[in-house]
Amino acid sequence: MEIDDDDDDDDDDDSLFRDWLTDRIQQMMYVSGETGEPSVETTGIIEDIVRQQVVEILRCCTELAARRGSRSITINDLIFQIRDDAPKVSRLRTFLSWKDVRKNVKDSDDKGGEADLGAGEDPVGGVVPGAAGPVDDAAKKNKKSKVGLPWEPSSFYNVEVPEREDEEDEEEEEMNYITLQRLRKADERTKAMTREEYVTWSEFRQASFTYRKGKRFREWAGFGLVTDSKPSDDIVDILGFLTFEMVQTLTEEALKIKDHEDLLKERTGENAAAAGNNKKRKLTTMGGGLFDPPGEGRTPVEPRHVQEAFRRLQTRPKKSRAMLNHTRLPYKSALRLI
Repeated sequence: MEIDDDDDDDDDDDSLFRDWLTDRIQQMMYVSGETGEPSVETTGIIEDIVRQQVVEILRCCTELAARRGSRSITINDLIFQIRDDAPKVSRLRTFLSWKDVRKNVKDSDDKGGEADLGAGEDPVGGVVPGAAGPVDDAAKKNKKSKVGLPWEPSSFYNVEVPEREDEEDEEEEEMNYITLQRLRKADERTKAMTREEYVTWSEFRQASFTYRKGKRFREWAGFGLVTDSKPSDDIVDILGFLTFEMVQTLTEEALKIKDHEDLLKERTGENAAAAGNNKKRKLTTMGGGLFDPPGEGRTPVEPRHVQEAFRRLQTRPKKSRAMLNHTRLPYKSALRLI
């Protein structure tokens, strides 16, 4: 899993792009908890699933844009497809907000705003009283703004209620909870790593399908085939964000399935061996202790684990199943976005 960030001009061969894509999927799987070396078949299945998801997103966005008489899709069309996943929408809005901050800071640096900001700031980070003019404008411009969505109730009114600094909505609280859970998982994965392994893990966290491969990614995603819309940089970045989330979700679900399968095999093997040796059975049934010797090398997830993970993620929710109880209506299951 080597890092390779060549430009589009240097990559004219589809096979090279396919190898690059496989390498990125392996990096994303490693960050998501996969410590083994997944096979090419496994990464190929994940690529097919992710591409299918991206094509479905673009198809739904194109239909949504056509309803309002437009041929080009927008950021809101993309976010609307994942509107039911509040934590993911919140993380995406945060991602877009910080991207806007970085863009504004870069623009201010290019225009020479660096000196103005330095003259109006205190060494501890506070603004000097009495400083006005470009400093206040730059501070307002570089502040992280909240991305508004047209289907939110706050967009129905012309007057926007100012937010309190100590106020957090339910969506932000849920996002913070999910973020803490992810940080806890990341801590569990990295606490036993060496320095070199942690450096590799940190580099792999930056893996993306779109970084320096925007042209190839647009062709891979189906722009020009699924939709005639020419994507903006923000749309490509959002799709890059969503594809990383898809690979991470698939990997984590596949690892759960594999761990459960390994546990069942271990218990079955212990019971079979314990039939002829009661003393050995007594030792093995004590469970994994603190000073137990390490097990054998961990095997990577297999294609069947990924396929089962995808099947579980496509399971209809109980609410939709209950709506069809005691009816003869056929259920047409649409592709669910991961």
